[in-house]
Amino acid sequence: MAAIDLSAAPFNLDEAATAWVHATRDSLSPRDKLAQLFVLLSRGAPEEALEAIRTFKPGGITRIFTPELADEIALMRQIDSAGPVPMTVSADLEGSRMSLPFGTEVPNPLGLAAIDDVQTTTAISTLMAEEAHAVGLNWSFTPVIDINKAFQSAIVGTRSYGDDVERIERHALAQIAAFQKHGVAATVKHWPGEGFDDRDQHLVTTVNPLSLAEWEQTFGRLYRAAIEAGVMSVMSAHIAFPAFVRELDPDAGAEAYRPATQSTVLNQTLLRERLGFNGLIVSDATPMAGFGDWGPREETIPQCVIAGCDVILFSDDPNADLMYLVKAVADGRLSQERVDEAVTRVLGLKAALGLHKADRPEPALNTAEMIMARSTSKQIAGAATAKVPTLVKDTAKLLPLTPARHKRVLIFSTGAVQPFAPVPLPLSLPDLLRQEGFDVTEYSEDMQVNPKDFDLVLYLLAEETLLTRQRIFLNWRALTGNVFGAMKRYWHDVPTLMVSLGFPYYLHDAPRVPTYVNAYGSNEDMQAAVVECLMGRTPFAGKNPVDPFCGSDQGKY
Repeated sequence: MAAIDLSAAPFNLDEAATAWVHATRDSLSPRDKLAQLFVLLSRGAPEEALEAIRTFKPGGITRIFTPELADEIALMRQIDSAGPVPMTVSADLEGSRMSLPFGTEVPNPLGLAAIDDVQTTTAISTLMAEEAHAVGLNWSFTPVIDINKAFQSAIVGTRSYGDDVERIERHALAQIAAFQKHGVAATVKHWPGEGFDDRDQHLVTTVNPLSLAEWEQTFGRLYRAAIEAGVMSVMSAHIAFPAFVRELDPDAGAEAYRPATQSTVLNQTLLRERLGFNGLIVSDATPMAGFGDWGPREETIPQCVIAGCDVILFSDDPNADLMYLVKAVADGRLSQERVDEAVTRVLGLKAALGLHKADRPEPALNTAEMIMARSTSKQIAGAATAKVPTLVKDTAKLLPLTPARHKRVLIFSTGAVQPFAPVPLPLSLPDLLRQEGFDVTEYSEDMQVNPKDFDLVLYLLAEETLLTRQRIFLNWRALTGNVFGAMKRYWHDVPTLMVSLGFPYYLHDAPRVPTYVNAYGSNEDMQAAVVECLMGRTPFAGKNPVDPFCGSDQGKY
């Protein structure tokens, strides 16, 4: 087995913890060693989830928490006894609608980038980590250090800290430090860097098109900084990096487009050897098409581990995937040495989190309830949320809104579009305007719109990062219900405002809208903050963390 220095960063284990790692690894059966390499998705009723965990005994789970805090705490108190080794419990702590269902609503990364105050990001990340740790969560697949360059990308969207490398670095390092200080391992993703390809890894293997020099100035800088800061894990993604592969083999051909999750060159040669990363490499979700594109699963699952991923993330059929590993070990494709190396890093992460300690306190309902109810958390999150809304332009000098001038409001809205919701979720902002004294009409497809009947037209859009959407754009036909409605523009006849509670680039499709606001998130507190700004009671304090004009001057006027 290749030597792994568990006393070095990011594990920083003492002799006792290192001894536990080696002894535990050597005590595991061949089957249980392989099971340690899996993190499975856990959702639904806690009782059913626990039975699935006991049956397979994975190294960890990614829990989609239900709103029932007591039930979730009860589950967390039992999972360590469900397998031979305590389990990691992970989630994507990304804020906004990705906040814990019983936790504090906080801005997403793009919202934090609009505030652009590292102390705020530290404070928000600290309360996220404290709440997560209270419910037994010990590993987050964040921060996202992708770069918002391909503006129509639906997968980077609101998950990153914008398009400026220096800003991304500042905020990502702040989140890493806050998470790991409070018992939650951080993960930087998506290796080797996303954001210059507007496609979605859920649907296709994407490509990082940068030259090596460009990569070093952007993603190379970001990953080196995260590694230097002691980040515990890196998520290897379904992204190809042809420039690096061709540097080693100019005739690489199709191999230049092998995704990182399948690439020894990208994981071992670049990440481990050139960047010096000693921590754990976790694959991105393996049911994604960007992974499955490359070959049949009986080949890609073993290759994921062979290529350097220590953890296989998610499986639609864990037992079948486990057997693919068993067969790969049996026929020599996957060496036992490589398996032991991966298991060592999995156990090293657990020891670094203190999961090996017999006196480690279990999650407790009364403690979790107390932490979730802290007024200070609500105050911190509220103060941050109030600073997020960004006034991109107001060429018509429309704002602030008042019922005296804008009494009759017509709203065209997408609702809150969510990747796992079958239909858009209703937004509360229309009702908030009604409470302010406005007469609000919400557009329906059977309406005949007479501009003279309204004092304000509000386009209200709410699309945050969307899995399997491929690209986000302003779909005028879906918004208005028909071809003819899609072609109508009311802003020459009625004062018009467009508010995005998510995707920040709609000016590409509506460059002449006179007043435009970005808020980056659609959670309830953000909608209330937007209303406060629209009414003039709170100033628009957000700064553009991306180019909302998409590289064109057309939308500025």
